[in-house]
Amino acid sequence: MKKTILAIFSALLLTMLAACGGSDELETITFADAGWDSIKVHNYIAQTIIEEGYGFKTETTTGSTQATFQGLIEGDINVYTEVWTDNINPAYDEAIENEEIVKLSTNFADNVQGLYVPTYVIEGDEERGIEPMAPDLKTVEDLKKYPDVFEDPEDPDKGRILNGPSGWTVEEAISKKFETYGLDETMNNFIPGSDSALVADLVNHYEKGEPWVGYYWSPTWVTAKYDLTLLEEPEFDQDTWDETKGTAFPPNDVVVAVHKDFPEQAPDVTEFLKNYETSTELTETALKYMNENDMTAEEAGKWWMQEYEDVWTSWVSDDIAEKVKNALK
Repeated sequence: MKKTILAIFSALLLTMLAACGGSDELETITFADAGWDSIKVHNYIAQTIIEEGYGFKTETTTGSTQATFQGLIEGDINVYTEVWTDNINPAYDEAIENEEIVKLSTNFADNVQGLYVPTYVIEGDEERGIEPMAPDLKTVEDLKKYPDVFEDPEDPDKGRILNGPSGWTVEEAISKKFETYGLDETMNNFIPGSDSALVADLVNHYEKGEPWVGYYWSPTWVTAKYDLTLLEEPEFDQDTWDETKGTAFPPNDVVVAVHKDFPEQAPDVTEFLKNYETSTELTETALKYMNENDMTAEEAGKWWMQEYEDVWTSWVSDDIAEKVKNALK
């Protein structure tokens, strides 16, 4: 009798453990929201397809790049739709090598980032009555010659360069560039508290036709809407980058990655995410529409799905596509 009870208990225990490790365990899929607009749009698109097409619940976890990526490694986050791989290396390569995460697709790989100025700073703008302010400005290193053009309102003896937001990985890289190029001799390294603060400063100066220099990247509604010039740096070289950051930013595949257990927990969703691919241009259309119409990322994502139905329906089967299209009506 005792042996029979023990056998039954063991069988039940094994069944429970198997259920815990299987795909049925995952009822809610958690996405990373690291704070910028494009990841919010891509999250909406992917979450809508997953909820309406595959029947999963979804949610997002908001935090810094480092915190959300660590959440992906640990399994608190299941899906990351925009991992800027080189911005978080070596952490990304180590997580792939250690099989803690899985890359499913490249969302887009035609992005750029670095220090920008409004093009009128270099070329002027006849329509707006703006004369060139730094006609010989070409490179990041040239910036140290122009503290008077980019005057820091809190320290008029020096210029001001806006870095990436506090807590972003690029902030450390740009701070290192200050040392490498000698920018700290004449320029202050200003670190804004958030992306919104950085954008507000850029827009304020641009609308007034005033000089501005700082970090930004594409795809964003900012680079889609405003005429900006990316300042030149030496061609990317891995050894130099690792040592001094004295080159252009590395080529940056922006990938869709998942926690290592996710492919077994949600195999059908995994197959969909393997097909998830856009571009800088496609992403910027949503971001520009979002800004021009004062919409949320979710509203812009819905508009994008309606406008670019041919793109996202190619990622899924016809029956899944029909479910999602009906839900978007």
